Amino acid sequence: MYKILVIEDDVMMSDMLSMYMSEEGYEIKQAATGGQGLKLLEQFTPDVVLLDLMLPDWDGTELCQQIRQHSSVPIMIVSMKSEVSERVQALRAGADDYLCKPFSMHELSARVEALIRRAKLMQSTASAVGSLNQEAADDKAEASIRLDSERRLLLVRGNLVETTFSEFELMKLFLTHPGKVFSREDLINAIRGFDSFVTDRAIDVHIVNLRRKVEKNPKEPHYIRTVWGVGYKYVTEVESLS
Repeated sequence: MYKILVIEDDVMMSDMLSMYMSEEGYEIKQAATGGQGLKLLEQFTPDVVLLDLMLPDWDGTELCQQIRQHSSVPIMIVSMKSEVSERVQALRAGADDYLCKPFSMHELSARVEALIRRAKLMQSTASAVGSLNQEAADDKAEASIRLDSERRLLLVRGNLVETTFSEFELMKLFLTHPGKVFSREDLINAIRGFDSFVTDRAIDVHIVNLRRKVEKNPKEPHYIRTVWGVGYKYVTEVESLS
């Protein structure tokens, strides 16, 4: 049974979400404050977090950032705030999806399923790329960039760097197809779940975040290159030095 943590101070909304998702077969825990949510995150170890942006003790975006410091659990923002700027800010903070209130419970369920499905797909690729862990440990090259599928992390120059699910999927795509130019539409399709909120702007935000994590100088990227008028590509070390 998959587990969902609902962090929502509106009792009626929290109960409604919990009741519906319980009927869908999920185990649910509820938190009315950010502090309670952080405690339950550690104790309950959910598969998905549903997070409201307006909480009595935390700004939801800041709480999202806090969660991302020690967990890669899929986070779906559920909020009354519908402005594009709010969505972009949430994505930058590490959210994986964003659903505006009011919304269809059927849509919520489909998006939760999509987040869990993508997480499990990542785990299923462990046998294919798991050997990269040992390769990275043995690789003394300073510029080494590898995937750690077991923990859904990047290994950058021997250091573990956490990513969101969307960032991980994009990086896996780049590393699997070095040198290939991907349009923004290609990248959107790679990370989009069922009717998930993904736009050209969201892709650009993910790329900016990835560059901060893998590049020595994000303003002059050597690995994740912009192909003007088209999209992005990943350049291998050999190509970068040539």
